[in-house]
Amino acid sequence: MRKSVLTILIIVLVLLLGASGTFYAKFQKSKASYAALQAEEQATRDRYGMAINEIATIQDSLNAIVMGADGAAALKTELDAERVLSQDRKDAALERISEIKAGIERARSRIQELEDNLAASDVKIAGLEKMIGNLRSSISEKETMVAQLTVRVSELQTQVAGLNAEVQQNKQVIQAQTTTIQSHESTIQTQVVKLEDTRRALGTIYYTIGSKDDLKEAGSIVSTGGFLGLGKTVRPSGKLNLGQFTALDTDKENTILIPADEAKVVSDQPLGSYSLELAGEDQMQLRILDPQAFRTVKHLIIVTG
Repeated sequence: MRKSVLTILIIVLVLLLGASGTFYAKFQKSKASYAALQAEEQATRDRYGMAINEIATIQDSLNAIVMGADGAAALKTELDAERVLSQDRKDAALERISEIKAGIERARSRIQELEDNLAASDVKIAGLEKMIGNLRSSISEKETMVAQLTVRVSELQTQVAGLNAEVQQNKQVIQAQTTTIQSHESTIQTQVVKLEDTRRALGTIYYTIGSKDDLKEAGSIVSTGGFLGLGKTVRPSGKLNLGQFTALDTDKENTILIPADEAKVVSDQPLGSYSLELAGEDQMQLRILDPQAFRTVKHLIIVTG
């Protein structure tokens, strides 16, 4: 009887020891699984934190594209305010647009790299996916803005080309008009010179002053008529020695000084067209009263004494 009980007790003990070993093994396995799960959770948290930081960095980079002092928004405002685009401003605008494009491409590459890293680590969190979607939307907005800027620069460049063509055409018109004006000015100047020559020719008379003997000797006058040397009349000889005469423009001058206290006009000027006046001691002057009538006779001969 006692042996049977002992045998039973031994069997129960063995069974208990086996169950205990099994439970211990399961416990160790569960403990290891729990530790692995904790490690994976921590790694996931780390990847999540890194993803959040990367998203924030990319968003800051996108914001910087339009938030800087020389950003695209300011550039667009400046371009919209421009009526013409100089070569320097065009180059500067294209350079700025190129910088914006490069910034967008860098952001796109970083987003793709972030997505690849998350996919490789099997991290799928709705919040992260939404943030990444927002980043892509932001990139699309920036690309639309760049396209608008590029179109604006192209439009302004076309305007510049049109204005340059118009300016060139205007230059040609102005040059042609200038040539015509210069030709007219030359013609007018020639006409003015001719008119002045004509006026001077019409307005100029020639005079000579001298005693009867001097004028006779010069051949400017002759004495005719009279009897035995008395009552002779002095008149122009008709033979003019122009070297003895002085020119006078009657449009500019109307008096001739005569260095004598007595004088007489022996040429055929109309009597009412002039007067002889005393001008001082031993000096007289001929004053022209009617220049048009006076110069109908071009040569004036004045005899003194």
